[in-house]
Amino acid sequence: MRLILASQSPARLNVLRSAGIEPVVRVSGVDEDALIASLDNPTPEETVVVLSAAKAEAIEHDDDCVVVGCDSMLLFEGELVGKPGTPEIALERWRRVAGKSGALITGHTVLRVAAGEITGRASAAESTTVRFGTPSEEEMEAYIATGEPLHVAGGFTIDGRGGWFIDGIDGDHTSVIGISLPLTRRLLSQVGVSVSTLW
Repeated sequence: MRLILASQSPARLNVLRSAGIEPVVRVSGVDEDALIASLDNPTPEETVVVLSAAKAEAIEHDDDCVVVGCDSMLLFEGELVGKPGTPEIALERWRRVAGKSGALITGHTVLRVAAGEITGRASAAESTTVRFGTPSEEEMEAYIATGEPLHVAGGFTIDGRGGWFIDGIDGDHTSVIGISLPLTRRLLSQVGVSVSTLW
């Protein structure tokens, strides 16, 4: 049985590889903004879970596989934010979060596919508190100039250059990187798959 990762995130891919799984990567192309706009007053957890499910369902499935879809967003002062996309937005966000805390919420969906049909599904979200450091203006600008924070949830990483500016986390570090190993293991178990069979 193969695990298909419905994500183009190199960080998620690296987490799975480091944990003994070589997934097949397939990118869904889901229009995240349109999907979020279609939701009726969702909670932050519901938002990321719906996005993770849409990604898992949108890709091509093999006859016998498990599919994992994920989506992460930062909940900060009541606002749920995704990837900054531009240097200007990234800098504005870093100025707001410096010296404060936010919750990185990652939605996970696991689909079990047998004989080409979805025979099981399980979804949940993981929330981890992130304590942001206080980089200088020069450090913030230099970090943003690398391009790293533009295409990641909340505009930061803990496994790259952004790690210099994160004072700590309370919760699962793999969830902050983009895919929670403990949660994914539990969801796999709910659809009848032991993670050890995927190593």
